[in-house]
Order: sequence, then structure tokens, then C-alpha cells
Amino acid sequence: MPTLSLTSRDVARELARRYSTMTHEELDMLESILVPMKFAKNEKILDEGRICRHIYWIVKGLVRQYYYKNKKELTEYMATENTICMSIESLFRETPSAQIIQALEPTIVYAIPMRDLEAAAMKSVNIQMLYRKILEESLIISQQRADMLRFESAQDRYQKLVKSSPQLVLRAPLVYIASYLQMTPETLSRVRTAVLMNG
Repeated sequence: MPTLSLTSRDVARELARRYSTMTHEELDMLESILVPMKFAKNEKILDEGRICRHIYWIVKGLVRQYYYKNKKELTEYMATENTICMSIESLFRETPSAQIIQALEPTIVYAIPMRDLEAAAMKSVNIQMLYRKILEESLIISQQRADMLRFESAQDRYQKLVKSSPQLVLRAPLVYIASYLQMTPETLSRVRTAVLMNG
């Protein structure tokens, strides 16, 4: 088993740096609720029908969020290091998730239990701010993806993904990238060729 390269304290500091400034006491509080988890390649972090009770911070690896429609897998979201992942509707409504979160590589996450985060947010304005910023970021990512699919051409969608998430494009299987961008693998292949020729 690989050792965790980052400690809970490192992760708490990184979350504070990204989302909200914190005192040592607040960092202690945040660190105390973080739960390190390891997943093998293709292992499910959250399975369909289970209730999502955590926000996941990816320390190492690559994850995919997907669901089934007409017996077909559709990729909703993919993320690499230093990114948040969750099934947001299941998390807030405490209902079984229609989405599956899967590790596409050996993956290490720090899970933030929702109940513990809410309790900490009641005691600290800065943890409340962190909580709010995480949710804002998640909503913005959802909106940006919806707008991308609605308004942009296949080539523009691919180029935007290359620019915003180069690691994801290098590491994720093409079939999942195509599904995420709502195009067939054949279309993605044509788009990639066109981008390379014009690049």
C-alpha cells in the first residue's frame, strides 16, 4: 500500500488556502474531521443507490462521475488532483445517488463528512465560508458544463477542456472524454485531429 504523501494538516491548509483563511484553532477543527481514503483503479468511491455523505477532496488520482441512461454509461464529471467531487443532490437531500463515483487510477481522497462539516461551520465563520465556497464552486462547474454543452461546438468543447484540464485530457480514457463532452468517440477522434492540425 502506498503511503499518504500529504498529512491531514497539509490538506486542511490547502483547503483553507483555496477557500477561506483560518486560525490555528480552525485548522485543528477542520483537520479533525478529514478522513483519508484509498481506492484501487476502477474501485467505486460511491455506488449507485448509496447516499453520498461526504465531500471528497482528491489528493492523488483521477475520478469519474457517471450514471446510466438506457443501459448506457454517461460521464457527468471527471476530476484530478486538488479538486472537489460529490453527488450534490444525494448529499443535500440524503437520498440514494443516481450517480456513481469511480477511481480511474489508484486514488487517494480526503473525505469531509457532511454532518461534521455542518457542525464545524456552526462554530466557525471561516469554516462556514469554506463550506459556502465549495458549494459555489460546485454549482459554477455544473453551470459552465451545461452552458458548454448547450452553446459550443464539438471542437470548442474539446479545446476548452484541453485548456482547463490538461491533465484530465492526458490521463482519462478517450471513451470517457467523449461521453463527458457528449460526442461519439469517432467525433472526438476527428475533433482531436483537426485541433492538432490547426495547432
